[in-house]
Amino acid sequence: MSSPTSTLSRRRPSVLPSAPSGLSKSVEIQETRPSKESWLTSEERDVLVLSTFMKVLLFPAYHSTDFEVHRNWLAITHSLPISKWYFDATSEWTLDYPPFFAHFEYLLSWPAYLIDPAITTLTNLNYAAWSCIAYQRSTVILSELVMGAALLRFVRSSSDPSLQRVISASLFLHPGFIIVDHIHFQYNGFMYGILLWSILAAKNGQLLRSGILFAVLLNFKHIYMYIAPAYFVYLLRAYCFSPKGSFLIQNFLKLGASVAGIFAVSLGPFLAMGQIPQLLSRLFPFTRGLNHAYWAANAWALVTAADRVLLQWAKLRGTSLTIDTSGVESTSRGLVGDTHFAILPNIEPKHTFIATILFQLFFLAKLWRKPDYKSFVHALTLCGYCSFMFGWHVHEKAVLLILVPLSLLAAEDYAHYRTFVLASMAGIVGLFPLLFTPAEWFIKVGYTVIWAVVVLPGLARRTPRPTPSWLGEIVHRLEGLYIYGFVALQVAVTALTAQLAWKAPNTGAPPEVPGNLTSPANILEANTSSPLQNSSLSQMEFLPLLLTSVYCAVGVTWAFLRLSWLYIKS
Repeated sequence: MSSPTSTLSRRRPSVLPSAPSGLSKSVEIQETRPSKESWLTSEERDVLVLSTFMKVLLFPAYHSTDFEVHRNWLAITHSLPISKWYFDATSEWTLDYPPFFAHFEYLLSWPAYLIDPAITTLTNLNYAAWSCIAYQRSTVILSELVMGAALLRFVRSSSDPSLQRVISASLFLHPGFIIVDHIHFQYNGFMYGILLWSILAAKNGQLLRSGILFAVLLNFKHIYMYIAPAYFVYLLRAYCFSPKGSFLIQNFLKLGASVAGIFAVSLGPFLAMGQIPQLLSRLFPFTRGLNHAYWAANAWALVTAADRVLLQWAKLRGTSLTIDTSGVESTSRGLVGDTHFAILPNIEPKHTFIATILFQLFFLAKLWRKPDYKSFVHALTLCGYCSFMFGWHVHEKAVLLILVPLSLLAAEDYAHYRTFVLASMAGIVGLFPLLFTPAEWFIKVGYTVIWAVVVLPGLARRTPRPTPSWLGEIVHRLEGLYIYGFVALQVAVTALTAQLAWKAPNTGAPPEVPGNLTSPANILEANTSSPLQNSSLSQMEFLPLLLTSVYCAVGVTWAFLRLSWLYIKS
């Protein structure tokens, strides 16, 4: 990262997101600071107003079953005493987030009750009146300001504010949050905001605060356990040991007591009621299969696809390979439940756990030897990456656990920038099947293209490409072909989807699944009584999802190898 000029009056090129008419232009600007009367610069206000306006326009867009999940949690926490929160099964969408998030839903339930009491009625399943939609979508926008405030602090504390402003704006306007939070519906922006505040505290040397914030985050959503090993090693080495290796018992006790206090506040009431086993059974359901309904773009997607290819080859060639009949249908349609392979050995939870831990150990050992901020962000990103790549029943939305911290490393040098581009494109496109209607197709594709055109050139100008070797040039060209291949992928997937829809028999009313979601991805995800389970759809109907998952998995895997090498060799 280049150092700043000595005075603010010096002019330099920068790319700042602003009004649509100037989004893609590089201009000479005066470095600006917020005035004493305003804590936002004009460019930052533009980003906030533009993003809010755009997100409000998305209110009528498609929403997934997650919308009803969160509405039901509003009803549970508002209508029932805390002793029944993790026992209620009125709806199939039972409360399965940690207690802090349950209390967050409880706080949101009171304005919801005042706006429309039907929102918080426990038996009012699948309620989606306009008042409910507007309220819940508004809470996503407002809670996401936690992330916006953290990103502003990154800008204010940066040695190169103009560059950091581009990175911060790219995260606040990230297509992943638009797709997952503001259309599909979740609260990831709020929780990643807490993560960014924790990372910022680590950057500023406030390690105790960083640990406390991360403990709070774990009690909002337990998926962040994926990156807990990086926090454990970093805080232990950097906060509890001196640079010369002396153990600092006072710091260790302060950190331990602080983290224990957070968990006591969160879990204490349930411990007192003897409900910890019930709570854990909700947080960690181990009855699901290796792959999520729609395969996340990770290593197991490639392994599962390889099993499909071997199966077809065995059928065509009539080889003597042993075929597990239980695996013939298991992985062809992405059904929820156990995943069985037809040719390859089956993967069990212990295998995914061992693979994840072994890969993480490489990066944690490096973090122990080099416990500084940049090493921490690398290790944190790679720990999340390992869990996404090799974890059990990984959701495609978990790719944000990679893309958010990786964004903070995007401008380190050209190699990191290139890795960021590959991971971002593969990760974002891997989220596309979550949105399936024609209206959302234009939003997800068009918005992603605009985001890439605005963000990537600005970062590229700050990370010039060094003279490559002949091997480096070959790899660079292959990566370029892969990136352009996303255009072909979208054409193929769109054509296949249209063809399958045209050939599908007209059965009248759409199948009865929660939320009336009639796309393959959402029918698959809905429940085990999905129409797909009675073979009403052929294997070909899963092909568009398979193509997207496997193609994106190639890019995600290659970016993982690139980032791993960059960190280990540094």
